[in-house]
Amino acid sequence: MSAFRFLHTADLHLGSPLRGLAAKDPEVAKVFAQATRGAFEDLVARAIEERVAFVVIAGDVYDGDWKDTSIGLFFARQMARLDQAGIPVFLIRGNHDAESVVTRSITLPDNVRQFSAARPETFEIDDLKVALHGRSFPDRAVPENYAVAYPDPTPGRFNIGVLHTSCDGRPPHAVYAPCSVQDLQLRGYDYWALGHVHEQEIVSREPWIVFPGNLQGRSVRECGPKGAMLVEVEDGRVGSVEPVVFDRARWESLEVDVSGVETETDALRAVEAVFEPAADRAEHRPMAVRVTLTGTTPLHAGWRGDHARIADEVQAALQRRHGDAWLEKLKLATHGPGVPAGSAASDLAQLDLAAVLAGIETEEGVRAKAAEVLAEIGRKMPAGVDDIDAPRADDLDQLLAEARDLVLGRADGG
Repeated sequence: MSAFRFLHTADLHLGSPLRGLAAKDPEVAKVFAQATRGAFEDLVARAIEERVAFVVIAGDVYDGDWKDTSIGLFFARQMARLDQAGIPVFLIRGNHDAESVVTRSITLPDNVRQFSAARPETFEIDDLKVALHGRSFPDRAVPENYAVAYPDPTPGRFNIGVLHTSCDGRPPHAVYAPCSVQDLQLRGYDYWALGHVHEQEIVSREPWIVFPGNLQGRSVRECGPKGAMLVEVEDGRVGSVEPVVFDRARWESLEVDVSGVETETDALRAVEAVFEPAADRAEHRPMAVRVTLTGTTPLHAGWRGDHARIADEVQAALQRRHGDAWLEKLKLATHGPGVPAGSAASDLAQLDLAAVLAGIETEEGVRAKAAEVLAEIGRKMPAGVDDIDAPRADDLDQLLAEARDLVLGRADGG
């Protein structure tokens, strides 16, 4: 067998509306939407530059049904670039672009081979002695284990399984086409090109079972570098699996401990110090950053009820270190000196109100009602808002603490 390389990518989510981000800042949402396309353009350019033998896309090319044909035309244009370079593409449909979900279509160049949604299908590349096995999603929800029905490996070939799956479960991703690592290992393939999970992960090396993650982060729950996998094969065995970064915009979540800090100037310097390494890693990419301030500080009382002003100051602090940084959200998880985290501050002028609200966030009735409201908000969010943007039950403690502090701050005249 000859040596060759291929690119394994998944979860492009072209056309993602980013509604959660757009509701906060439409201009920043536009930057991240453009970054999604740009990241894929860069992947195509890298495939041509590296002269890869082929590209594998393991599902979710699109984020859902098209609002218009512009996103389909964009993808077709990128496939034509690969076609002109003589690079074939093998793709499956995932839960976001299943046959029942994406109802429009654009004819793709002849280099694109899409796996059937009716049954597992095999494509072969004779000159490389490669066999690729896969199955697309017919519907958004696929509860059955597709892997166990994949065909036996083709003898004398380098066998690749292409599957969109939650595998043995990786929250918060929904469970689709579930399977175990053992199910995949038992098929006898040389490499499993998986999709659906947005975190990059090498699940196994015997055989190689790989999630490349998504190309571009879409929320604060998808932080850090994003990209694809460049796989090198020699003499019928995987020689290397190299992560390649393609994202054009970066999400980060920072926790800044301001314990003992007595001036706001020093607190903002602490934000800059924690942010600086992340800004360096992002290089010149636009950034959306969530900052959580924690710890015991006398500044806590002054910050209650003055969230907007301190958020503006934190925004400015970020931009002093990175000119294209945007504060996605500021979370205040601080407390005053001598007061346990999560309790009402002791230096309140409104002592009676503080006593009433002390510990209210732990009361079962309050938590149940808040959870009910949170669930209702989730149900009313516009269609197309991905699970990663929806409000979550694990945000409840922070939301209740912020609500309590806001009430106390307003009562103090803050």
